[in-house]
Amino acid sequence: MSIARRYHTATVLANGMVLVIGGASDHDLEIVTELYDLATGVWMNTGNMSGQRSNHKASVLTDGKVLITGGKHYGNDLASAELYDPSTGLWTNAGNMSTARWQNTASTLANGTVLIAGGKDREPLLTSELYDPSTGLWTKTGNMADARYRHTASVLTNGKVLVAGGIDIRPLSSAELYDPSTGLWTKTESMKDARMWHTASVLANGMVLVTGGNNLDGTLRSAELYDPSTESWVNTGNMSDKRVFHTASVLKNGKVLVVGGADPRSLSTAELYDPLTGLWTKTISLNTERQSHTASVLSNGKVLVVGGFSGSSRFNSAELYDSTTEVCTNANSKNTTQL
Repeated sequence: MSIARRYHTATVLANGMVLVIGGASDHDLEIVTELYDLATGVWMNTGNMSGQRSNHKASVLTDGKVLITGGKHYGNDLASAELYDPSTGLWTNAGNMSTARWQNTASTLANGTVLIAGGKDREPLLTSELYDPSTGLWTKTGNMADARYRHTASVLTNGKVLVAGGIDIRPLSSAELYDPSTGLWTKTESMKDARMWHTASVLANGMVLVTGGNNLDGTLRSAELYDPSTESWVNTGNMSDKRVFHTASVLKNGKVLVVGGADPRSLSTAELYDPLTGLWTKTISLNTERQSHTASVLSNGKVLVVGGFSGSSRFNSAELYDSTTEVCTNANSKNTTQL
């Protein structure tokens, strides 16, 4: 990339390109956005956001546009939202949420609306709201049972949204379900471990795999599975490494690739979870230790790992993980062309 960044987002577009947005660089917050072209392996700049932000959320809409919401602008929590149009490379205003928030979740529902849940605006939030792309309007929806931030949200195959973990005053094990047909939240079984800054991945069988994170006991290596049919959690083996600020990506072969993170030092290690066996195996490490990076599954099945940091070093580097050969290569070619 042209800029080192962490706390950014990376979104795979319908045309196969990856859009990297915002985040924090060495000296500033970023308005610069960049595209990775899978066909050429080249990075290029695209239109800038109207304002700097990090720790925001990015959601792909059904029309292919990308909605970014909230986040942080230095000491200020943000309520603003913007839309990126891949066909023009330009950003437009998408109104304001009713509440400023960061470290929330954003989930695109089956009906095309986007559910924003929880987060923090000085205090942890239990509120949620919906963005309707067809009208461009924001509306409030039901409140969660627990205020939380640093949680995860997963859209289940039945259309409901599973929110798990996070932190209020202390790390949470609680989980709840949002039903888009009613706009209401209901409690479901709690996880075995309280955790925040974990990952959650929806598997091909409809179950949700939660990995790592941390709680009052420190960084976790444990993993759990949520079964929507029974609304229950089971342990599913431990990762080789404890990790937080890592990524988890569902590969084309159904396995889950967990990459990097910290415990407390930054990690380069990676491992694979096989849903058929419930076992973890080590795979090739990254070329660079990194945490607070992003990982995107590309249309060719490779995984693009972007940015992050280790110690005082912020990274503009990117790597490609090939699941068929279990090899990592750099993906750092640059082009100043504007798109």
